[in-house]
Amino acid sequence: MAEAAAKTVWKISQGHLECPICCCLFKDPKMLDCLHSFCLKCLEEMMSKQKPEAEKITCPVCRRETQVPGGGLQSLSSSFFLSSLVDEVQQQEAVLGEASGPTATCDCGEGKEAMWRCLECSDNLCQQCWKAHGRFKSTKDHQIVSLGDWQESKIPPAEHSKPITRMCTIHTDQKLCFFCETCNTVICPMCVALDHRSAKHNFLKINDLIKSFHTEVDNILQKFEKCRQHFKSTEKSIEHAQKRLQRKLAQARSDIDAKAEAEITKIRNKAKLLTDKVDKIGQERDSEYEKALMHNHEQIERADQTIAAVNDLMSQADDFELLELKPKVMHNLEFQKELKFEPVNHGPSFIGVRCQDVVSDAELGEVCVSEKWQLKEEFGKEGTGDGEFDCARAVACFTNWDIVVTDAGLNRLSLFSSTGRYKTSVAKGDARHQLEAPFGVAVTHDDLLFVTDQKKVKVFDTELQFVREFTPSVNDANGQSASYLTGVAVDSQRVAVADRGRKVISVHNLDGSLIASISNSMVDIDMTMSNLGCLVFTNYECQSLLGINFKGKEIFSVKTLMHGEAAKPTGVLCEDETIYVAVHYGRRGGFEVQRYNSNGTFVASVAKGLYNPLEMAFTPAGDVVVADRHSVKIFERM
Repeated sequence: MAEAAAKTVWKISQGHLECPICCCLFKDPKMLDCLHSFCLKCLEEMMSKQKPEAEKITCPVCRRETQVPGGGLQSLSSSFFLSSLVDEVQQQEAVLGEASGPTATCDCGEGKEAMWRCLECSDNLCQQCWKAHGRFKSTKDHQIVSLGDWQESKIPPAEHSKPITRMCTIHTDQKLCFFCETCNTVICPMCVALDHRSAKHNFLKINDLIKSFHTEVDNILQKFEKCRQHFKSTEKSIEHAQKRLQRKLAQARSDIDAKAEAEITKIRNKAKLLTDKVDKIGQERDSEYEKALMHNHEQIERADQTIAAVNDLMSQADDFELLELKPKVMHNLEFQKELKFEPVNHGPSFIGVRCQDVVSDAELGEVCVSEKWQLKEEFGKEGTGDGEFDCARAVACFTNWDIVVTDAGLNRLSLFSSTGRYKTSVAKGDARHQLEAPFGVAVTHDDLLFVTDQKKVKVFDTELQFVREFTPSVNDANGQSASYLTGVAVDSQRVAVADRGRKVISVHNLDGSLIASISNSMVDIDMTMSNLGCLVFTNYECQSLLGINFKGKEIFSVKTLMHGEAAKPTGVLCEDETIYVAVHYGRRGGFEVQRYNSNGTFVASVAKGLYNPLEMAFTPAGDVVVADRHSVKIFERM
């Protein structure tokens, strides 16, 4: 048992009490300004290898420099708490292994056999030192027991850990219990009464000062934790932007190749030149992202090293050592003011190509260095006839490029070709199609059209022929609200339905069977599914964009703005880590579509000057279809 315990003690000491240079137990440890400690001899050997005139020593752990005092390395702050721990570990090992180990010796260093143990000083004493201990005023009241009794644990454990009482060096019979902030020194009651009694001296009880010190350090560490969380969020955003850049680079190369293949052989050299230009821009921007990540990692690594050193010090040093080291600790904690993280620059993550016909010596195309939407097609006008709209509310697109549009004013579901040619429609009162008041629409990968229709979800095919229907749970969230279905979103396996009346999002299998029901007071009109595993929806009146997971836990909630003022969001659309939101602000005709990242952070406006944009959908080619109240607009993303 004693041998096992001794091994345990040594295992603990290895992690905390070894010099990082020599990997042995500390001997006369000295502390650098960065709060890392090393053996004095190891530091002297390090200095001997530097230039003779060197006035600073570099910490081998964190690479920070420390000014060498005028008195040399010997004048550096001593790590008394480490020395005490090393001594205690060695003594405990000796006690635990006493059955096979040598006789304990006195700590006077003369090799004499120890007969006594001072519980105040934690020292082993020979007969001569025991007598001397009793003669000095500063130690005559110390509790001393025989070494045999101490080793056999006849002394209560509390006595072993009794804190050391430090005595005043001027008034040797007085305990040090005050700290004079004016003189920056610890003092005893006699010092207070005699030497520090004037009004200019400001002194506090050591216990109160240490308590305040701990509180101050804790507050700084809490602020750092918030800084760490911000760093993690920033790092994730940079990585998302970097991935998006890689996808856009790949798409740009693909577009270049497609255009080059459509032209004659003579333009292939120009295609190569343009590809090189895209690659160069991409490499330069990717390099900047890598630099930003490396800079932020270096900042947080430096901070972590400082925090680790501070935490070790705060947990292991006693009050007097803490007071002595307080200036250094607080100086090191100033690092949080110096932490500067590279911000996320989403702009360079976009790169594309606008190709053109090659004539004469014109280039194959031009590089698009930022995302913008260009109007490609527009159809419809205000009215009540076929192909006209009173309030084009929602849109969806089949794999054959046909576009379906709901009209909330006419309670009508209409089908158009990709060029806007009217095909057919289904209106309220058509008993054959079972439709009453269509609102939200979404299309699955196998071309099933899901439509929210008051309290039911109805399914149609590509010709708007009725297939089936299902009713989300009629039991509302609070037993009072009436069901009012609005937004609907689908993926390959699920359909999610927003119930604005009951403030519930219900998730179903494609056959309509219920998977889960999520209550959320912010459920409003439009909603979409992200491939990152979350539901994203808008709240018009609260001017908010929200994201939750499929268990209802909030991922983000942000206010939507336009020109720095609160704006009302309507339609929402997700693609990878990108969220597109249509927002209203001011008068119709000046609305826009904005881009956000997966954390709900605004990135840029991508389409401006829309009349009254509501819901949106992707075409098979990745163009964006927007229901703009009296028309439908198709945007090509450049």
